[in-house]
Amino acid sequence: MAIASVTPSRGGPDSTARLFLISGVLWGLVGASFGLLSALALIAPDLISNSPHTTFGRMRPVHVNTIALGFVYSLLLAGVAHIVPRLCRVNGLWSEGLGRFSAWLWNLTILSGAVTLLFGMTQARELAEYIWPVDILLAVSIALLTFNVYMTVLQRKERLLYVSLWYICGGLLWTILVYAIGNVIWKPMEGSLTGTLDQIWMWFYGHNVVGLILTPLATAMAYYVIPRAVGRPVWSHNLSLMGFWILLVIYTHVGTHHIIQAPVPRWLKIISIVDSIALMIPVSCVLLNLWLPIRGRWGILHENIGAKWVFMGTIWYALTCFQGPMHSLPSVQRVTHFTHWVVAHSHIAILGFAGFIAIGMAYTMLPRIARRPIYSRRMADLQYWLMLAGLTIMFIDLTIAGLVQGNQWLNGEAFYNVVRQLPLYLIIRAVSGVLILSGIVLMAVNVLATLWGRAPAHAEVPDLTGAEVTS
Repeated sequence: MAIASVTPSRGGPDSTARLFLISGVLWGLVGASFGLLSALALIAPDLISNSPHTTFGRMRPVHVNTIALGFVYSLLLAGVAHIVPRLCRVNGLWSEGLGRFSAWLWNLTILSGAVTLLFGMTQARELAEYIWPVDILLAVSIALLTFNVYMTVLQRKERLLYVSLWYICGGLLWTILVYAIGNVIWKPMEGSLTGTLDQIWMWFYGHNVVGLILTPLATAMAYYVIPRAVGRPVWSHNLSLMGFWILLVIYTHVGTHHIIQAPVPRWLKIISIVDSIALMIPVSCVLLNLWLPIRGRWGILHENIGAKWVFMGTIWYALTCFQGPMHSLPSVQRVTHFTHWVVAHSHIAILGFAGFIAIGMAYTMLPRIARRPIYSRRMADLQYWLMLAGLTIMFIDLTIAGLVQGNQWLNGEAFYNVVRQLPLYLIIRAVSGVLILSGIVLMAVNVLATLWGRAPAHAEVPDLTGAEVTS
């Protein structure tokens, strides 16, 4: 029987990955829609914010949390459920049933978080807005998946622990710890500490949402996709493990660079700045390990739609990890702090770096989960260019807007006069949001049509039995 005619089992291997994949693209539609509405609310608040539920203050946290956790992290979790059994050379997760249950619990978490935020129920802390019951749901769902992954690794048939497994096992555990600590989960009524200490605590969490939650899983996916696409192993297995441990040691201390203008201890400010600069060490380990094997095989990389997305994600990673240390410097932050510059930076970190890699992983595993080719390669390519153009325009636009704001404030200009100079930048921001949302719509159509559509006649079906590049 031809593989193209096989209908994938909804209860067998990859059923957890399938559920997380579908969840991710659907939450992407929701999160990007709220992002566009938030951008429009800054341009025409009387038109958009005509009810309490559609004010900028409620829609923005829905957008941020749904994109970061519902879209990007869900796709990364789909990648986890897909590649862990393959790197362990076993047939599926330790328990696909437990995996599907954790996926449904995860979806309940994102839905509950979005609904409660729209009704004004929030802890009012950056990236930690979910209320305590939602925090518990999130921690339990990730704990169940973590247990499942660890049991799969313990029962593996492959002796070597490939670098992706290091990042996955570390990243899942760090997600639980960082989320619980950052959300002060032991204080249900407040969800916070007090005073300046809470700001230090919160930015430990706020920065580690990217550094120890999204980054490890995104790095794991990149280490899986690129070597497999070009048919070469990573440049150095030892270098990859150096990057892993240095990331853990350094990234935990950098959050305070968001508040170096606040009355926090000087020694903590110095540590945050020094470690921000030192982040170039683990980043260089990852990028060298991924880029060196590509030499002479750029054409292969371009032909592989998943690898193309992932490679662009590594470009955004390099840019993010150059810009981040730069604006941790006090002389730079005097201009950029509290401006649109920071918003631009956060977009390329979450959507550019982690998001592009997550999408690339989605397109890599999609044919293997569906047992048929991707519904439309042209649609995937169009999505790539739409989202790349949208994110690039947004990044440049908001960076310029941030420099305008910062320099005007530094020169003593009144706040309301600075606001009058920003409408054009905000309109461009909304236009870039239309491009990004359009790309995610194309992805949703492409993924769902691949999973539930019919394979084209005489279609080229991906190899489902080839060995992984794991050394």
